[in-house]
Amino acid sequence: MSTLEELIWLVPLLPLLSTLWIGAGFLAGWNRGEAGENESSKVAIITSLLSLLLIVAIDIKALIYGIDETIIVGNWFNSGMFSINLSFTLDTLGLLMTTLVATITLLTIRFSVNYLHREAGYQRFFMLLSMFSFAMLLIVSAGNIGILFVGWEVAGVSSYLLIAYNYNRNNATKNATQAIVTNRVGDASLLAAIFFSTLWLGTLEWSEMAASELLVSESGGMQLGLISFTLILAAFVKSAQIPFSPWITRALEGPTPSSSIFYGSLMIHAGVYLVLRLEPFIENSVTASWALLTIGGITAIYGYLSALVQTDIKSTLIFSTISQVGVMFVGCGLGWFETVTIYLILHAIWRSWQFLNAPAHMHSMSQPTAPAPIWLQRMQRLYAAAMQRFWLDQLTQWLLLRPTQRLSKDIHAFDSNVVRPIIGSSNEINVVSSLAEWEEKSAICDLESTSNSVPLGSGMFGSILQQIATLFKWIEEHLILKGGGDGMVSAIKGMESFINKVEQQLSMPRYLLLMIMATFVVIL
Repeated sequence: MSTLEELIWLVPLLPLLSTLWIGAGFLAGWNRGEAGENESSKVAIITSLLSLLLIVAIDIKALIYGIDETIIVGNWFNSGMFSINLSFTLDTLGLLMTTLVATITLLTIRFSVNYLHREAGYQRFFMLLSMFSFAMLLIVSAGNIGILFVGWEVAGVSSYLLIAYNYNRNNATKNATQAIVTNRVGDASLLAAIFFSTLWLGTLEWSEMAASELLVSESGGMQLGLISFTLILAAFVKSAQIPFSPWITRALEGPTPSSSIFYGSLMIHAGVYLVLRLEPFIENSVTASWALLTIGGITAIYGYLSALVQTDIKSTLIFSTISQVGVMFVGCGLGWFETVTIYLILHAIWRSWQFLNAPAHMHSMSQPTAPAPIWLQRMQRLYAAAMQRFWLDQLTQWLLLRPTQRLSKDIHAFDSNVVRPIIGSSNEINVVSSLAEWEEKSAICDLESTSNSVPLGSGMFGSILQQIATLFKWIEEHLILKGGGDGMVSAIKGMESFINKVEQQLSMPRYLLLMIMATFVVIL
């Protein structure tokens, strides 16, 4: 029992192992189709159950015997006098939030077994749900901002992939793009907070930050304000506060279980959790308190008014959630941190149940949705603004999405008009094109009489590459292909087909994103 809390690292690791197992099984082919549904769901449920049992055991030990509030299981990064530990926090807030996340995750995964039965992408859904479970458990149990940032990013990626679950639908991909582009603002702000904390505090550990001399120093007002501002901005984006609220309403495109666990009960509260961790900073910063009061209050009113005019239950629930989370930020601004913690836990449980019950509620409805209240309908301008969601969607499109799309087009144009002409490459790439040309010409004349034409290059680099390509083409046609006979041609044709399929798969957004994730993991 003396080392039970030292196993806290297993709590987030077990869902990660589930993610890897389901993904590997799908790639290898042993859990595909309806026959593989049982294994995929069982692996996800068992790992989530083990995580919950372990954190409950740690809770019991903490109540009876008491435990250390910070557990360091290793070292992640060292540079001179600065280091980042693989640390976990087991204080009251950490234990409560970890238990909450593990419980709601397990119940949602179990609910999804029947809800997603025979759905295309069943295994992919459970893999992403396990990935999100790993991310949220890492966020709420992390002992420092560095570890929290890893969970923060993985939660964003899994959210993006689940919003685009039906990726063949244009709305799904557009809404997923809006969500991830908006969240990049919060991610950049969190990175800035890590930089400022490293520069001025010399640490990223929550316990050491709370005991920093900067909190009581009269000359540390600017540094304290910048650290608080960047962390609170990251919290505002993650919890969909004004003016970043529109992304979360678009996120409802994903399946209902993901809407419940992501936006109804867990991920939307990640920002509130981050602010709760900043209690010592907020208590020493009047500006931070006023920012929480102002933004939280405006968001609460926005969510309340918008919820009154919605005609479907999921939209009503999400606007109600936005409003309630705004109230939580107001509570933090007033210094009611313990009250907000209890409020967060109760709201997460209640909202999760409501979202999971939403499909059954929709099927049982026998009359139209109730209209907006009479008092709101009489205030025509306010009613129209609420119907338009106060035009925040259009504002987000103008400020975030359109600049991102234009930047993407500019990069593509630069690649097509500058980079490719310099290297002498055409804009269309045909895999093993010389083989196709050789087969076409061999039907007319002998191989030795064919011309050695290759695509024309431009510029100095293009001329050099053209000469090299001509040489390799002559070797290919006169030595390799001709010497190998029909067997060699057939083998290369098969290789061509395989390469084309791989190229098509890698060009799809979801595989590109997985490659980016793999690169991110290697860097870490």
